[in-house]
Amino acid sequence: MDKEYINGLLKQEDSEKLIENHNLKSKLITLFSVCGELDEARIIFENAVENEGVPESVWVAMAIGYSKNGFLREALLVYVEMLWNCMEPGNFAFSTALKACADLKELWVGRGVHAQVVKSSEGPDQVVNNSLLRLYTQCECFDEVLKVFDQMPERNIASWNSLISGFVKEDKLGEALDVFRRMQREGVGFSWVTLTTILPICARMTALCSGKEIHVQIVKSARRPDVLLLNSLVDMYVKCGVFDYGRRLFDGMRSKDLTSWNTMLTGYGINGYMRVAMDLFNEMVSCGIRPDDVTFIALQSGCSHAGLTEDGQKLFHRMEMDFGVTPSLEHYACLVDMLGRAGRIDDALVVVKNMPMRPSGSIWGSLLNSCRLHSEVPLAEAIAKRLFEIEPYNPGNYVMLSNIYANAGMWDSVNMVREMMQTRRIRKEAGCSWVQVKNKIHTFVAGGGFKFRNSDEYKKVWNKLREAMEEVGYVTNTDVVLHDVNEETKAMWVCGHSERLATVFSLLYTAAGMPIRITKNLRVCVDCHSWIKIVSRVTGRVIVLRDTNRFHHFKEGACSCNDYW
Repeated sequence: MDKEYINGLLKQEDSEKLIENHNLKSKLITLFSVCGELDEARIIFENAVENEGVPESVWVAMAIGYSKNGFLREALLVYVEMLWNCMEPGNFAFSTALKACADLKELWVGRGVHAQVVKSSEGPDQVVNNSLLRLYTQCECFDEVLKVFDQMPERNIASWNSLISGFVKEDKLGEALDVFRRMQREGVGFSWVTLTTILPICARMTALCSGKEIHVQIVKSARRPDVLLLNSLVDMYVKCGVFDYGRRLFDGMRSKDLTSWNTMLTGYGINGYMRVAMDLFNEMVSCGIRPDDVTFIALQSGCSHAGLTEDGQKLFHRMEMDFGVTPSLEHYACLVDMLGRAGRIDDALVVVKNMPMRPSGSIWGSLLNSCRLHSEVPLAEAIAKRLFEIEPYNPGNYVMLSNIYANAGMWDSVNMVREMMQTRRIRKEAGCSWVQVKNKIHTFVAGGGFKFRNSDEYKKVWNKLREAMEEVGYVTNTDVVLHDVNEETKAMWVCGHSERLATVFSLLYTAAGMPIRITKNLRVCVDCHSWIKIVSRVTGRVIVLRDTNRFHHFKEGACSCNDYW
């Protein structure tokens, strides 16, 4: 922009008449702001507001100018200054102020603006209502999101997107999927933003059916999907355990960014295909794509879960030496976890001692898990003590220490940990598994599902499985029940684990030969892992189980993890 030319124009003979034109002033403020010349914009603004009768557009132009340049508080101050000058704001001003409040997460200021919207003689338009939705979504006030949405006389795609985002922030993923389906039923349509919000939900819930439907809609659309949407689609497939679909999409992308490569590397890592991941990493480097910290977290985490300790260590040392990526806490956590899982706990402790930053709770948690795997009770007690100081209300730490004591038969110590949890009002997270059958998510909780478990259908399938499994020599491993109860009770509890209920349900309500996909919120226990292996053998089904650690692909009595997880 030729600033000198514009200033010269304003100094000509008719400049006074020119400057008296408020519409022109607002456009000049916008022009200077867009070009980053906020000082010039402010001069015009201050000159304008010295006079009476300045319209809303001039105030809003200055507020938007500040907002577009990242000065959100200054944008709000312009709105406040407007009120001090007894200017009655309209929808244009309301939407600008609400956007700034949303970006700053200034809930109370935003509520004040909302009150002015309600009192205004001019009813809120769709832009203001969408701005209110965005404010309450950003500030995680879900009740207000629902209230505003329900009161809107008209809704567009942005309104629905805000509602979906609100459900996601509340971790109500099933409800978010329901909203998307409602959009389709009502013929609202969708934007790429809608789909890039919904696809990660499908990935988290292993809702492959819903993800495939979205893929079909993308293919049918006349618009070409952007890289962001394609990355979300690849991510959905690999996190549903269908990495071959993900790879096909990845290979077919006309242009890829770093996120595309990282998504595919993460997919191979969590599915246990680290040799393929390493080949892809080498291809990525040869293509001139420079890896970042996320790349190495994906690779090191995958090496840890695959037992490739030497490869993981080499990657850790190469990341800074060859690629200039400084190791972060997450990278050290992967290295400590890798060494600990391999039984090299002393080496892991040396890493913790020599690392250049203070160890986080996740690092101490990895060490505690290593103590569980290798029955190191005294060391576990020392590590747990540190963890309880860093994360006093994380139930997972208490449960893990309790399990370590239980494995060692130290029942008095188990009771001590449970009493500590009761005193601090800490509750253990219940084991939960879910499956998607015919576009509906079905959830199962450990020890629950009494109606389903007492049904004739369930008993018929369960008894057939039990007979077939007994023939191949399966015996319930009750060691996984870390409670001081008799063997019969232990066996009954194991049979009620959520992943078993989800497996039987899927056998009942999916077509013969169809793969079964289950997601669990906790780590799968040893006996359920053995049980599902044999189920895959006696039924001929492929069963894909995703737990908090990784994917387990069960086929013909074997698991992709090779019993290392």
